[in-house]
Amino acid sequence: MTGDWRTDRIGAALRGENPTVLRRLTSGFAVIGDVQFLPGYSVLLVDEPDVQRLSDLPRAKRLSFLSDMEQLGEAVERACRRLDAAFRRVNLEILGNTDPFLHAHVWPRFDWEPADVVGRPVWFHPRERWSDEQFRLGPRHDALREAISSELDHLRSPARECRFASVPPE
Repeated sequence: MTGDWRTDRIGAALRGENPTVLRRLTSGFAVIGDVQFLPGYSVLLVDEPDVQRLSDLPRAKRLSFLSDMEQLGEAVERACRRLDAAFRRVNLEILGNTDPFLHAHVWPRFDWEPADVVGRPVWFHPRERWSDEQFRLGPRHDALREAISSELDHLRSPARECRFASVPPE
């Protein structure tokens, strides 16, 4: 590996060099966030580095990306609910204002968050939380990583997919 994987997150994931990858999904990679001030924060990275926005994808891949985002959101929700009784909900966001590649944020939200931000977008958390060393992804997050990965595996299991495949369309 040459250089820092953070400068090419998608390329590093494609090469198997991105240490934040939880699972390969249909349209991209489920990764755990570099910062964990909201434990369980994850991101879905598209698997095509040149894709900048959802509308750049053909419709089938676009729907696949949205389905993967939903699955990652549900996996984070299930894992966080199991690990923290103060879990509230998951927020899903596709922003694209900073990083020039398609990605979706999956933010778990908790009742223990400060009162002035708990009901607001995550971006209202104090800026220093994003760079505070105590919230940096590390070995102490291994159980959280495993919980989210396990939930992704469960949600993508053939038995679960078969169960829903038999539901007639509306």
